[in-house]
Amino acid sequence: MKKYLNSIIEGNCVEVMKNFDSEVIDLTVTSPPYDDLRNYKGFVFPFEDIAKELYRITKQGGVVVWIVADATIDASETGTSFKQALYFKEIGFNLHDTMIFRKKNPIPQIYRKRYNNEFEYMFVFSKGVVKTHNPIMVDCMHAGLELNGTTYKNYSKNEQTREKLAKPVKDKKIKGNIWEYVVGKRQEDQEAKGHPAPFPCELVRDHIKSWTNPGDIVLDPMSGSGTTARVAVESGRQYVGIDISHEYCELARERVKLVESRPELFLVGEVPIEQV
Repeated sequence: MKKYLNSIIEGNCVEVMKNFDSEVIDLTVTSPPYDDLRNYKGFVFPFEDIAKELYRITKQGGVVVWIVADATIDASETGTSFKQALYFKEIGFNLHDTMIFRKKNPIPQIYRKRYNNEFEYMFVFSKGVVKTHNPIMVDCMHAGLELNGTTYKNYSKNEQTREKLAKPVKDKKIKGNIWEYVVGKRQEDQEAKGHPAPFPCELVRDHIKSWTNPGDIVLDPMSGSGTTARVAVESGRQYVGIDISHEYCELARERVKLVESRPELFLVGEVPIEQV
């Protein structure tokens, strides 16, 4: 496995992953060329083969973040995202969480008797019980407030009751599972403008922080512009990126090289130095 670490590999991701040892990857963050929403240069997308290899190479307790959406065909959404999520469960993954990637600046769409699409799914699959979770904390709206008589809900298997008196509201709480990002506007995201559908660096950064520790191995089997690899480097993780497109592999290598050549601009481990 060592010969594949910290490299962008050009090739069919299924064939490349077959060369990996079993249970070696801590985290996968990827977004497939779903439905016909993306023109991925005519390459074939063997979903089931990819999912099976991801299960084999993911460590016990490891996580796969699968970012996906549906096309609308003949006035109906395809539902491909849900079919894929159910297949991941069928081959052994747990559906650990169904998260939402909400775009703060969605592209306006021509009116089609439906509301403008502003989000994509982020299915978080785990191989067994999640081993690493470093929760992102956010400020509580009513920090320090005394809530006289307010109670927590008791989420039991049987009848749900409210029993425990609430203490003063804490300063911080765990972030919710709807994550909002501006798409394509930050300088670090502008590096990927040669790719038709890159996701924001900040999105990958939050997942890497949440599900891994420094030194862990992060994979993107459809790495495109290399956002996952780029953020893994700045975060002190090891990476493997795979893509079948020579053009995108070159773009990914350039982005990784930028971080490696100027680490003072980015993150070292978990310590922010100076972000672009």
